[in-house]
Amino acid sequence: MGKRGFSGRVTSKFANRRSFLEKLGVCLFLMFQSGAVLAAGCSEQSLELRGPWGQARFNVEVADTEQERAVGLMNRKSMPGSAGMLFVYDRAGRVSFWMRNTLIPLDMLFADDAGVIQRIHHNAVPLDETPIPGGDSVRYVLEINGGLAQALGLTVGSEMRHPVIPEGSAAWGC
Repeated sequence: MGKRGFSGRVTSKFANRRSFLEKLGVCLFLMFQSGAVLAAGCSEQSLELRGPWGQARFNVEVADTEQERAVGLMNRKSMPGSAGMLFVYDRAGRVSFWMRNTLIPLDMLFADDAGVIQRIHHNAVPLDETPIPGGDSVRYVLEINGGLAQALGLTVGSEMRHPVIPEGSAAWGC
């Protein structure tokens, strides 16, 4: 019994270390590619972020219809570290999310009309149906793997760049 308990703790410790190292690897990858972010230009499949912490790029799926937004990232067992989902609304307003049928922890970045992050919700708990309010003037929401926002140092005030953000109102245009 003692050995089994000890073994379980070691396995858990290594699992936590592995998770940390995987997130660190993703962070380093995203930071090293930041030089390519400016040169790459805008693409429907990628979203760039910038702020005082640096720059990062995520491969995104865009959810811009009511049906796509309703399903979101539900029932997925994993998501690559450099991936995410961008929720797009027709106009800014009050939004609230939950984690019903969502199996992976997520960070949610709530942005205004200009693509400026106004609120970050860290590590939303899988399957939790507690409402997660985004704020009153949200037009875009980026969901990424839980823990990445903190690992990258993402902050409120960071800017998004993606073709769905109209050039005339974008803080960081294409």
